[in-house]
Amino acid sequence: MKKPYIALVTLLFFSVYTASTLFLAEQSLLAFGLGLMSRPDTAQVVIDLYLLACMACIWMYRDTRAKGRSLTSLLPYLVITAIFVSIGPLLYIVVNGFGRQSPVTGTHDYPPP
Repeated sequence: MKKPYIALVTLLFFSVYTASTLFLAEQSLLAFGLGLMSRPDTAQVVIDLYLLACMACIWMYRDTRAKGRSLTSLLPYLVITAIFVSIGPLLYIVVNGFGRQSPVTGTHDYPPP
């Protein structure tokens, strides 16, 4: 199985971009979000983005349950998704992709999360 290198690169670049944007911003993340929700055109984009975030959270929940892991292990990803939307699912894909079992040996390539 291939490792999620594309997700890793995307996560790294987007996380750095997000951090630099938040550092340089002249307002808080909450004020920015409220500003976006004050206009119908930008509110539609935010609502659409959070609908996709909800679908990603459902997918992560089902994947966690299918792997027999506790829901407590999923909580950090859900919180990150609620705040930064795409970083949560990307992080979930990267952590679980590099920690999955090898199809040949049946052992983990890396310790499981």
